[in-house]
Formats: sequence, C-alpha cells, structure tokens
Amino acid sequence: MAYYFDEPSRTFNEYLLVPGYSSKDCRPENVDLSAPLVKCRSGKKSPIRVNIPMVSAIMQAVSDDRMAIALAQEGGLSFIFASQGIESQATMIRRVKDHKAGFVKSDSNVRPDHTLADIIKLKKEMGHSTVAVTEDGTPGGRIVGIVTSRDYRQSRMPADLKVSEFMTPLADLIYGEDGISLSEANDILWDRKLNALPIIDKQGRLTHFVFRKDYDSHKQNPFELLDRQKRYLVGAGVNTRDYSERIPALVDAGADVLCIDSSEGFTEWQKDTLSWVRARYGNKVKIGAGNVVDRDGFLFLAEAGADFVKVGIGGGSICITREQKGIGRGQASAVRDVAAARNEYFGQTGEYVPICSDGGIVYDYHMTVALAMGADFLMLGRYFARFDESPTARLNVGGNYVKEYWGEGSNRARNWQRYDMGGESGLSFEEGVDSYVPYAGPLKDNVEQSLGKIRSTMCNCGVLNIRELQSKTKLTLVSATSIVEGGAHDVMLKEPGQVNR
Repeated sequence: MAYYFDEPSRTFNEYLLVPGYSSKDCRPENVDLSAPLVKCRSGKKSPIRVNIPMVSAIMQAVSDDRMAIALAQEGGLSFIFASQGIESQATMIRRVKDHKAGFVKSDSNVRPDHTLADIIKLKKEMGHSTVAVTEDGTPGGRIVGIVTSRDYRQSRMPADLKVSEFMTPLADLIYGEDGISLSEANDILWDRKLNALPIIDKQGRLTHFVFRKDYDSHKQNPFELLDRQKRYLVGAGVNTRDYSERIPALVDAGADVLCIDSSEGFTEWQKDTLSWVRARYGNKVKIGAGNVVDRDGFLFLAEAGADFVKVGIGGGSICITREQKGIGRGQASAVRDVAAARNEYFGQTGEYVPICSDGGIVYDYHMTVALAMGADFLMLGRYFARFDESPTARLNVGGNYVKEYWGEGSNRARNWQRYDMGGESGLSFEEGVDSYVPYAGPLKDNVEQSLGKIRSTMCNCGVLNIRELQSKTKLTLVSATSIVEGGAHDVMLKEPGQVNR
C-alpha cells in the first residue's frame, strides 16, 4: 500500500506569522539578512554567504550576466542559465567577473571605418553610451579613440559618417596605464571631471574602462556581494548530461558556485554528477543539487555531497509539472519537511547543508514565511523576470507594459536536459508555459522594497536575523475565511484618480 502523508499539501498562502515581543533594538536597520549559501561544519562559517537571502532562477528569461551584476550589487546571487551553449554560458560568467572593482571590460567596440549607424545600433543593443574604437574592433585591440554621446548629434549627422571623423582620438584622451589602482583611477575621474577613463597597456591595447557611475554605484550599494578580488560573485546552472565538459569551462571562467538544474533531484543522475565533481575537484568546487520535496530526497543529496539542496517541485508560477504528471508537493509542506531533515542531518553529522526554497512565492510576505519555516535562501523566477535587468523584451500589451517569461520546460526553452530521465533527448510534453509578467521597473527599487517588508516583519516577530526567525517565530494556519478577512473587504474601493470631496 502506498505511503500517505498525515496532513494536506500546504502552501505559504495558508500561513501567517504571529507577532512576538519586540525590544527597542528591533528596528529594520538592525536586521541582518545574510545567509549561508553552501555547507559548512559546526562552528565554522560558510565559505560562501549571501548578504540578502535571494538568488535568481536558472532560467533563460531571468538570469544572464546583466541580472547577475545587478543582483550582486544588492547582495544576492544569480545562477546563469544552463540551457545554452557551453561557451556562451562561460562568456556570461566572464563578463560578471570582469566587472571587478570598477574595472570593466569593454563590450561595445567598433573599428574606425564603422559608421554612425553602427554606433546607434550598438548603443540600442547594449545600452552603453561609451564605445571604444580599436584598430580591429575587438575589446583588447589597440585603441585609437572613443565615442560618447557628446561626440555626435544623430539629427544633424549622416548615418554613413565614418567613426574616425567624429570620435575623440587617442591623442586627445585622458587615460590610465595598466596596473593603476581603482583609487588612483577614481581620483583621475574626479580631478579631470570625466565620466569614463580608458585603461591602456604598454602596447596601446585597451584593457578596461573605469566609470564614474560605478564609483557612485559602489557607494550606494553597501551590501555588494564580492569575492576576495573585489569581483562580483556569480553562480551557474549545469545539467546531468554534459557536466564533464560544461563544468570545467564554467570553473575556468570564474563561476563561484554551481547548481544542478533539474525538476527532480532524487536521481542517480545527480549522484553521478556530484560524484564526478568531488572526484575531480574535491571540495574546491561548490555545487548545489535538487529539486526535492521531502526528507528522503534531502538526505540522498546531502549524503551524495551536495553543497546546498534546492526544494520545490511544481510550485513555480509557470511550472505545470503537477498538472501534467501529478508530481510535487505544496511548497510550505516541502520546506518544513526538508528543513527538519536538514536539522536532523546537522545534529548527526555536524555538517550544515543549507536549503533553498525554489517556487511558491506569490506575495512578498511569503518570502518571510519561507525563511521562518527553515529556508536559508530563496530562488525566485517570476519575481526577477519583471525587472529591467532580466534578459527578455519589454512589450506593450493591451496598454500595459509587460516582460516575457517562459518556463524551462516549455517548448520555447527546449530545456529537455532539466526534465531528463535518461531516455532520448527532447521534450515529449511541456512542463512549463510561455507567458507575460507585469513590468515592474529597476531591480534595485523593487528588491529594496521587498527587503524592507521582510525586515519590518521580522521586527514585528521580535527577531534580528534569519536564524532567530527560524527558532523563535510562531506561525498559524489560516482558514479560507481569514484569508478574505486579511484583505480589503466590506468597503467600496476608490477608482484610480478619484478625488475626495
């Protein structure tokens, strides 16, 4: 006879946090939201920690290098999507790592014989107003000048005008020599009132740019997630098919942590992948695994060597695995069960394996509920897909701005490796949908607001860090009626723009 769990499969929406005693120290500015990302021994600090408990999902529509930089600036981490070529993924990793300490590799480059039309096209594609002009048009070529928005007027210059005729030539450039410190470069920017400073080596080749805006950005982002070389931390997804080729390329590119991207992690395929990593790299390469939804799945992956375990099957907004296959579990029930297994494993082995809640977040307060139930950090897809920094197009649909968002199990993504069960390659049916999400603007503004809600809620619970939240907070199940009661009810809501009289 099949095994039956004692209680229904619960979601985060079925729980509320109960306030606790709040001292005068319980203020949002005192709340610490840092969390361990990878496993550690009892009494030791995790080798990789995030400054905010947010990571972006391993999805084409969510996590590329632009998202990774923006999220790292806020203290979180992105996992660059794996459903692409190995070199393409490695290139995205290198772009993030090359953003180190304000020294930026140029990704907007032209030759002197290119035209104004090429400049306009490049600016539209890349979003950068500073373009390097090198002899061969490569990022590391011999520099002959730069073009900024001050060098041309699109309305008064012909589109076929050669770049060499309106660029600022090398002879007129103020630049720094390769080996200059960031502090020295910033001093030149400020003293000479520049917006960009090219860094050039002894052979006259462009190595980096230093931008004034990056200096300002660093001061505005005190929680930046950086490695020892002051480069942004970045993760990458891998699969259980081509890991022996993909992982070395990603490690060489500088990926700080990897994660097996799969809809179901309780498999021999994941054990083989983890075993290969440990045999080749020992514990130097950090790799998470998943997804699982119960104690048995967690213990399997923890014992196989996973550095963290991802929790959740079918809870994503674009995931239809439960609908298609009848497989999964409510996210709240899954997180509670796996968190209990993690604590049990820690008590027995002295090894703490963090868990990541992946899916099931609809409202911001669900983030706090998930953390209170035991999640160390959260993986979010729909949440980040709405922002400027996601890789998808912003469209106007029915008078409203939206961003495209599709699941890795959709025909659009064709990420059959994520749903691989060892058979022939290809999707036999879809487990994800192709959709839109409401456009929400810049990542920074939205993340700050969400974190502000989490900090405020934690203060209401009388706690100042995630560990206290998990050990001291009380939660209560809510009825359908109390869910209705929790929103606006028994009133007539004003229409937007309606004025009181």
